[in-house]
Amino acid sequence: MNETARGQRLHIGFFGRMNAGKSSLVNAVTGQETALVSETPGTTTDPVYKNMELLPAGPIVLIDTAGLDDSGELGEKRVKRSLEVLEKCDFAVIAIDGRTVKEGDLNREIRLSERFQEKQIPYIAALTRADVYDVPNAEISRVQAALKAPVARVSCRTGAGVELLKRLIIENAGGNPAADTIAGDLLKPGDLAVLVVPIDNAAPKGRLILPQVQTIRDILDHDAQALVVKERELAVSLRGLSKKPKIVITDSQVFQKVAADTPPDVLLTSFSILFARYKGDLELYMKGIRKIRDLKDGDRILIAEGCTHHVQSDDIGTVKIPRWLRELTGKDLRFEKVSGQCFPDDLSDYALVVNCGSCMLTRREVQNRLAFSEGAGVPATNYGMLIAHVFGILDRALEPFPVAKAVWNGDIY
Repeated sequence: MNETARGQRLHIGFFGRMNAGKSSLVNAVTGQETALVSETPGTTTDPVYKNMELLPAGPIVLIDTAGLDDSGELGEKRVKRSLEVLEKCDFAVIAIDGRTVKEGDLNREIRLSERFQEKQIPYIAALTRADVYDVPNAEISRVQAALKAPVARVSCRTGAGVELLKRLIIENAGGNPAADTIAGDLLKPGDLAVLVVPIDNAAPKGRLILPQVQTIRDILDHDAQALVVKERELAVSLRGLSKKPKIVITDSQVFQKVAADTPPDVLLTSFSILFARYKGDLELYMKGIRKIRDLKDGDRILIAEGCTHHVQSDDIGTVKIPRWLRELTGKDLRFEKVSGQCFPDDLSDYALVVNCGSCMLTRREVQNRLAFSEGAGVPATNYGMLIAHVFGILDRALEPFPVAKAVWNGDIY
């Protein structure tokens, strides 16, 4: 918990052919033997992740991937896993062996750069093994023009060009994409926010869950105050305060009780709704909520969680949400659940996607999932908004977010 969460870090992926020097580049940037390096093609199989600090960009994750020219049945699976990394990448580095440039075949790298452009992922190229292959400046210019990106000569063996590579990453990555506020823009310096945090069997022993910790830090970063209570203590705590809080932020699962205990002149929302805005698209999620009334018997609903965890008997994704939606709609609905990095390639059989709070996913992953759902014509929402809707308090929970509330009320389509 002392480190920046992976979902908050700038994700930088290294891509290229087998033996293009991707793993060596990762090791050179980190200054550690993070990735296994070998002359044997296909040494890197699954993506390898390494957390580090790259100043002044801040906390980042470097991702080493398998070669995109791998072949055979297993090789095709490795390539697929490598390309899946694009869904979470904020920045990319194309590794090109000097021999490839001398041979003049850059078709694979050009296609890769076109993928980055389609997904609006900024990128650069690194010409590796500069100590072995003396590539003329004219050839470097040709590569730069073909890939439409800056190119750095790098020798991981001698260290030449490594600092230039880091500088190009910093200059072109555009900073941390998750640097916006979670709740701080709703508060002025000195304002008080009350955070309602249930401590039950589902709570991690000895610590708070990530969205709660991040929200507390964000409040403090904006010179406001945070009071943390359990749901059973909220009413007593509010009565004992010398000043009225600006907002109450609650865990979604106790939304109903917290709404009853929070005075109507105090703003109320949930961690899940805050993170829907922070990483996703609150207005798009609201359109998903509006589609719930159109569900029919037999419709399939996808429950998409960003992490894997032990399933409790009253698990929110597999037990509570299916029960609540069936009761709310009166329909015989079918539910399927995916966890972690798994997300279907085809959503055509689903009527609705319900995402978790996405605290373990990067902003790009969340927005890619939303864009994919929207492109497939399948509405999406998330746990917090669905729970507030089920218990009839969504209108109040959207008070801090007037545009989303307008979408909910049908004033904006």
